[in-house]
Amino acid sequence: MDKTKYAVLTDSTCDIPQTLVQEYGIDMLHFKIALDGESYEERVDFTPSAYCEMLRSAKGIPTTSQLNVYEFEEKFNAYDDAGVETMLYVSINSKGSATHQNAQQAKAAFYENRPDSAMRIFIVDSHCYSMTYGVHVVEAARRLREGQTMEDVVAYLNDIFTRMETVLTVYSLKIVRKSGRVSAAAAVAGDVLGIHPVFTLNGGVSKVVKKVRGNKAVRQSACRYVKEHIKEGAPYYLGISNPEYVQEYEQELTQMLGYPPAMRFELGAAVLSNTGPDAIGIIYEGREARTDD
Repeated sequence: MDKTKYAVLTDSTCDIPQTLVQEYGIDMLHFKIALDGESYEERVDFTPSAYCEMLRSAKGIPTTSQLNVYEFEEKFNAYDDAGVETMLYVSINSKGSATHQNAQQAKAAFYENRPDSAMRIFIVDSHCYSMTYGVHVVEAARRLREGQTMEDVVAYLNDIFTRMETVLTVYSLKIVRKSGRVSAAAAVAGDVLGIHPVFTLNGGVSKVVKKVRGNKAVRQSACRYVKEHIKEGAPYYLGISNPEYVQEYEQELTQMLGYPPAMRFELGAAVLSNTGPDAIGIIYEGREARTDD
């Protein structure tokens, strides 16, 4: 497919490294984040590592704003004015943000306001967060560059997103406690006793699957969960915030699975606003398709 005739758009919660964004010409809309009375734009006003430091010193908890209809309308109009014939938008999980719905509303408004436009708009709900969908946005851009049709790429995305899974471990419960995701008493006890939760974040639903005492035990528990659920031989990706834990996770996973992670990436504000700055994420393709409904 002629690169000048199509566009690939996503949102900043995808956590795609900037080098890949540039290499594949991926366009991006950025989420707004408020913290301690100040407003920021993700990936514009701070890096992931800078955001971790902001969270460590923050008095309150961050809040994120959905991308609105107007932002999508502006983007769609700009593509049409530039002569784009086909565009793809891959969204953050629709269960966790109204962003996907706003994109759909903007699509309807675009066709109403520009009835003579021949531009085709494809919108895909990732049903997930972070590089759990970001890695496949990159793959979609690669496939389009190689000449695959948009219809085939959309079918690929809708299929693979039913099998993508995420495991998260959290080493500090400050943000989790303040957000009310666990009781303050339980979070304080967890910090004192060294008890850490292991979460899954599948189909946009967060679930605590283990509560483990001690850093070694939580690492082993998370890695073992991946081993039990990953599709045989599938690549996996390691999301990091605090580099203190990276080498141990890489060694544990490599030993358990027999091969190293395909990529390291930095967890972005969407994940860290819910987990806090000391988290590790592992993403992979699961053995079976989920039924999220």
